[in-house]
Amino acid sequence: MQLIEWDARAYDQLPLPHQRWGSATIRRLRLAGDETVLELGSGTGRDAELLLDALPAGRVVAVDGSAQMLAQLRHRLAGRMDRVTVVRADLREPLILDEPVDAALSVATLHWLPDHDVAFQTVAAALRPGGRFVAEAGGAGSVDRVRAALRTITGDDGGQWWNFAGVDQTTCRLQRAGFTGITVDLVPDFAILDSSEQFEAYLATVVLGAQLRELPAPQRRPFVHAVAREMGEPVIDYVRLQIDAMRA
Repeated sequence: MQLIEWDARAYDQLPLPHQRWGSATIRRLRLAGDETVLELGSGTGRDAELLLDALPAGRVVAVDGSAQMLAQLRHRLAGRMDRVTVVRADLREPLILDEPVDAALSVATLHWLPDHDVAFQTVAAALRPGGRFVAEAGGAGSVDRVRAALRTITGDDGGQWWNFAGVDQTTCRLQRAGFTGITVDLVPDFAILDSSEQFEAYLATVVLGAQLRELPAPQRRPFVHAVAREMGEPVIDYVRLQIDAMRA
């Protein structure tokens, strides 16, 4: 499957809970301010911007597979790019960086990656010994209302597009990758949209991007409308997979 190419402008115009997730996850890193931090799945640079604020003497290595997202990141961080290294890479494949990093962060990315063993091995290989890895992603039980609507409309709940992992399997994968001091939690965290128009825009841009790419353009808007109508209430029932671990 080809990489998903996100609509970065539309993404940045939405009231994303990702902003809250990002700031909380960065706080969990407890940065001193002079570290080099890897961001796995940097998107449009919202969290990279917060990282730079928290790293007055540090750097960010921003990794993403979407050209549009990285273009938006460069625009957002114009004037600060001297402290940012941008890497466009397919995160489904192993990634080797030129230099080790002190810490690693990932927000709303892991559930788009089919093989978490590969992702955790990538992070472990990039981290210095003792470096911390914190992440926030969709976990087991996430978007069940969306999947039920898809199943009603198409007969397929779209499970092949997401990798919503649980606590035990995630802990085992982190251990295999060489992490210690592991804490993994599943936390329900619903996103409530203000209107049907905003709800459909959110579904189209954030949740159903992979499915829509497979449809002819004239069918995409009716498909999103059908999913929203089947769901009824404009609520995305997220369950967050929260990770805190240390590289051995």
